[in-house]
Amino acid sequence: MTLIWLGALLVFVGVLQMAFQPIWRGRLSGTKRLRSGLDTLEPQAPGSGFGIKSNWPGLVLVAAGGASLLAAAVI
Repeated sequence: MTLIWLGALLVFVGVLQMAFQPIWRGRLSGTKRLRSGLDTLEPQAPGSGFGIKSNWPGLVLVAAGGASLLAAAVI
């Protein structure tokens, strides 16, 4: 029973870590300005929000949690 809770907790923490990684790194948008002078929400490099290099701890936690859940299901 504790293996199930451990696996669920690891998956949950891993997903949260990957979701909050862009916020922890700093601003979500670049410093580009629109012609009206307002900031834009569009990132400077589209598609650069998720990467293995910056999200590997979350991926490891999710994989460990999945392995724990799988082991609990087999037992």
